[in-house]
Amino acid sequence: MTDPALRMLAKLARNNALANHRLAGAVAGLDQSQFEARRVSFFPSLKATLNHILVIDWFYIDALEGGTLGPKAWKNEEPFDTARALCAAQRQSDEKLVALCDGLAAADLARPVAIHRQSRIQTERCDDVLNHLFAHQTHHRGQVHAMLAGTPIAPPQLDEFIVSDDAKFRTGELAALGWTEADLGF
Repeated sequence: MTDPALRMLAKLARNNALANHRLAGAVAGLDQSQFEARRVSFFPSLKATLNHILVIDWFYIDALEGGTLGPKAWKNEEPFDTARALCAAQRQSDEKLVALCDGLAAADLARPVAIHRQSRIQTERCDDVLNHLFAHQTHHRGQVHAMLAGTPIAPPQLDEFIVSDDAKFRTGELAALGWTEADLGF
């Protein structure tokens, strides 16, 4: 991939998936009561925050693919009760986002994306929607990270960007995701 913008979006999609994978590993160490416990943040629990990340992914990925799901994405704001089921669904969503970014051509970046809102259709550029989606995930993952600090589970490293020097820190995770360093653009 030689187009710098396409390369960056593909790397951001993988960084997103890697960060979510790390959170899934941390959350897997919690019991159900810790997963659901009331905490201080924008959403009141790890369960609520992680479900929010996922349903908003569904909303934007559907729009990026030309769908009309719109607000039906969050008709059930917490579709998953357990960390295991939620993290499995997040992984599927992350894989879909990686495939979407890998399939983009340079001309797609300026393509209009119809985002179905409650009473209107918002139109934005594809690259701007992707940028917003990555920022949204990062924002709420930070909240999850802070909430984990109040549990027996240490919050995982999330701010490592996918740079070549950090390869030694992600070997096992790449294997778990079915990736190699070559998949990261190196």
